[in-house]
Amino acid sequence: MEKVCEFLKSAGTYYLATVEGDQPRVRPFGTAHIFEGKLYIQTGKSKSVSKQLAANPKCEICAFKDGVWLRVAAELVEDDRVEAKKSMLDDYTNLRAMYDENDGNTQVLYLKNAIATFSSFTAAPEVHKF
Repeated sequence: MEKVCEFLKSAGTYYLATVEGDQPRVRPFGTAHIFEGKLYIQTGKSKSVSKQLAANPKCEICAFKDGVWLRVAAELVEDDRVEAKKSMLDDYTNLRAMYDENDGNTQVLYLKNAIATFSSFTAAPEVHKF
């Protein structure tokens, strides 16, 4: 999990795929944070991605850096605790211009049943489950 988090952070931008009905949806994300032994991401409850995940929590994440790509298949589980939100926002202080742990909009979600695969054209795939 730590290796996945560090890869996502170092890539800067990764892409989160969700489903809306029968239509895939993909958008750029930039948060990855470990809190209490779980890997979290952050969004806003007012966004479409939040509504899509409420209807179907399955997602995939994809990132690319230095000839290596990472794909993570997982379920995202909301953690509505102020402590989890504060921990994320303390790590990503630039988000505090738009979010606050007590604003009713900030949403943090952790990855559950994650299967992360690191791939490249020069090495065998490396799989991590958490």
